[in-house]
Amino acid sequence: MVTHVLLENSDLNTYSPDIAVPADRRVFGARDLFSLWFSLGIGLMVLQTGALLAPGLGLSGSLLAIFLGTLAGVLLLAAVGVIGSDTGLSAMAALKLSLGTRGASLPALLNLLQLVGWGSFEIIVMRDAASLLGTRAFSEGSLLASPLLWTLVFGGLATLLAVSGPLTFVRQILRKWGIWLLLAACLWLTWNLFAKADLAALWSQAGDGTMLFAVGFDIAIAMPLSWLPLIADYSRFGKRAKSVFGGTALGFFIGNFWLMSLGVAYTLAFAPSGEVNALLLALAGAGLGIPLLLILLDETENAFADIHSAAVSSGMLLRWKVEHLALVIGVICTLIACLAPLAQYQNFLLLIGSVFAPLFGVVLVDHFILRRRGRGAVTHLHWPALVAWMGGIAAYHLLANLYPNVGATLPALVLAGLLQFILGLAFSGARASAQA
Repeated sequence: MVTHVLLENSDLNTYSPDIAVPADRRVFGARDLFSLWFSLGIGLMVLQTGALLAPGLGLSGSLLAIFLGTLAGVLLLAAVGVIGSDTGLSAMAALKLSLGTRGASLPALLNLLQLVGWGSFEIIVMRDAASLLGTRAFSEGSLLASPLLWTLVFGGLATLLAVSGPLTFVRQILRKWGIWLLLAACLWLTWNLFAKADLAALWSQAGDGTMLFAVGFDIAIAMPLSWLPLIADYSRFGKRAKSVFGGTALGFFIGNFWLMSLGVAYTLAFAPSGEVNALLLALAGAGLGIPLLLILLDETENAFADIHSAAVSSGMLLRWKVEHLALVIGVICTLIACLAPLAQYQNFLLLIGSVFAPLFGVVLVDHFILRRRGRGAVTHLHWPALVAWMGGIAAYHLLANLYPNVGATLPALVLAGLLQFILGLAFSGARASAQA
């Protein structure tokens, strides 16, 4: 039945990345976007990210870092989402308004590379978790403990969802029943935590000091900001800017804060060693492992978003249909997950990802302040925006290497935006004087 629905509605999901979605086909309301971003804010990687903060900051420090980092991140994420609803364009196509047609090709290529990597990374995370749970439930040699089997299962499912497109996925699957299953899983894990853990004792226990608060904040804000290069691929189907902003911010904040906080609390209460396997096994003990299984399946939605947006980005470079590109990219991600060890990707993905926070500092200032949410003129190359972007990237790596305790993500974004404001005004003033 699900496959039939996916194929039946596939024609609704294949808008060209370079062409604005018509107003009458923008069907996402606040509830649709809440469902999507609540779901994308939940996942095994979110739980494991919370586990990273737990030993160094303790429960109280971790929750404060998560609250502030997630709040700042979702406000920026939702603001970028409004750009998609204002223009009707995909994330990378909208960059042409700020960087020019040639200038937007570089971030489109970088986005394609990082999304292929992250799509593979998501499949690997799901495979490892499912294999571990299969070994625990059956035996090490069991078919259900086979890493290859789970790689193919999760890779195939994520690819199928990506080929179906965001309209079908959100309205036919996630909004109707997916979000209710996720809510049930989160509520069960929360109830189990309150029933079995001494939260008062954990709250009064300080962290061991191995992580500074600024570093914890930077880790927390990185979760919503990692979606900046993707969000307009989905918000371009939004009916109104207010619904896009509110649904996105509220949905992602609740999902991300809730799950990352559970990752912290479960680690401190049941997996004090901080190991990923210990955390997974502790989660598996709640509700016969059913809540963890639902969250594991939800992780497929993150891989879906990576694969679909990678197809949209590559659609700017290749003139293929998005669903065909999604199929090819899904197969590539699955093959990478089958053949390559995870360790080879982490540093590369972090390096690629460091370019996008400064980039969207430029884009936000250009769209909301300089162009005042208008389309403006598109040229081959907007060099002031490129200079501001490069300045932000330089600031990011300077801070990360010389002042790691300060954090680099938010300062680099703000600096790039400030440079864009100064250079944008100077460039437009010089051009006006020359025309006069």
